[in-house]
Amino acid sequence: MRYIGLLDLFKIGIGPSSSHTVGPMNAAGRFVGDLGEAGLLARCRRILVELYGSLALTGGGHGTGGAVIAGLAGAVPESVKPETIADLLATVENHRRLKLADGGTIEFEPDRDLLFHKSQLLPKHPNGLCFQAFDGDDSRLAERVYYSIGGGFVVADEEFGNGDGRDAGARDIPFPFDSGAALLALGARHNMSIAALVLANEGALRPQAETRAAAMRLWAVMQDCIARGCRREGTLPGGLRIRRRAPALLRRLEAAHNSAARDPLLVLDRVNLWAMAVNEENAGGGRVVTAPTNGAAGIIPAVLSYFVQQLEGPGKAQDGVLTFLLAATAIGSLYKKNASISGAEVGCQGEVGVACSMAAAGFAAALGATNGQIENAAEIAMEHNLGLTCDPVGGLVQVPCIERNAMGAVKAIDAVRLAMNSDGDHAVSLDRVIETMRQTGLDMASKYKETAQGGLAVNVVEC
Repeated sequence: MRYIGLLDLFKIGIGPSSSHTVGPMNAAGRFVGDLGEAGLLARCRRILVELYGSLALTGGGHGTGGAVIAGLAGAVPESVKPETIADLLATVENHRRLKLADGGTIEFEPDRDLLFHKSQLLPKHPNGLCFQAFDGDDSRLAERVYYSIGGGFVVADEEFGNGDGRDAGARDIPFPFDSGAALLALGARHNMSIAALVLANEGALRPQAETRAAAMRLWAVMQDCIARGCRREGTLPGGLRIRRRAPALLRRLEAAHNSAARDPLLVLDRVNLWAMAVNEENAGGGRVVTAPTNGAAGIIPAVLSYFVQQLEGPGKAQDGVLTFLLAATAIGSLYKKNASISGAEVGCQGEVGVACSMAAAGFAAALGATNGQIENAAEIAMEHNLGLTCDPVGGLVQVPCIERNAMGAVKAIDAVRLAMNSDGDHAVSLDRVIETMRQTGLDMASKYKETAQGGLAVNVVEC
């Protein structure tokens, strides 16, 4: 099984969804690249895109169609500007033409060439996409199926079950592990922390200075996202008319800070603020760090901000941030390998639950916890997210997603408090809770897995 590292689990992209926006954009780009490698682009005159399952059911609210079109045109999640996508879609709608990534132009009529099959599933994953290319005589040149398997990861049909399908098994890392037990055993055998083990593994991919720089880049994007979310007023797109709450909450916190009567729980309000600011930006299509998904992107930045701003001085912030993200990477990789981080596959326990578990591990590590306490914190965080459904109202990453990130951030902090007030000995291992999450996801009805067909999605009346 391939190594899943820091830059696999933490990606810079745009909202509102890693599986429904980032992944489809990447899949579309891969298809155009595949056409180019096969020498077929010059003959291509039309591309048909078909979306299946969860991508079709909630793709409208998640911006999946726009992401696909942008990906065909050469946009990549890390650098594309949200306003660029809006301009591109307007051009396609008006002219029924699309300029591909290589510079060639094809016919593209959204009603004909972008189909949402809401009642059909492809066999290997709920998030399936099928691309077909045609020449001027409408003869099919190529057909490829891809799956968006969560967190922006995309696999082609023939690659399914082999990590992300690329570079599988090719990374020779010094400390391979596929379970929490193996991770703890490595730490004990080599007298190394979890973060140190991951840093050594990352060293097989790039110099340590580059890993540190990459971590600081991720942290900078998280901070920028929080700052934008705290400033940006208005209503989120999509029809629910959800007003952004972060700016008003920030004003109340600033007023309370200057008040003589101090509320001891203001610190929780700040954690809530940071998480909600990120997820309001995500819901608005802004730039976020997928951590490990967009729907759960606010949890790790909020807990990391709590660590840096409340518990750690700025002089030690860089080392603490690196330790946090490396330990979180170790835990996130276990969920990715042994269960899922896709809400469409296992419900929101695979998104908010995993982000909460990763945040707890990272926070504990940054505080100097033992490896056993880190594993315990990660286990506690997931144990109390088991069974969490993914039931977005209106198919939008807004209700209950935004508040759910705030709750997940606070829960991660409490998990660390519980773990660090013990010696690390506990009844339920992280491996057992990951397997339980996987089994729970398999048993969960599809209407609770990012289809907007159950739960709050059908019991909350859209206004």
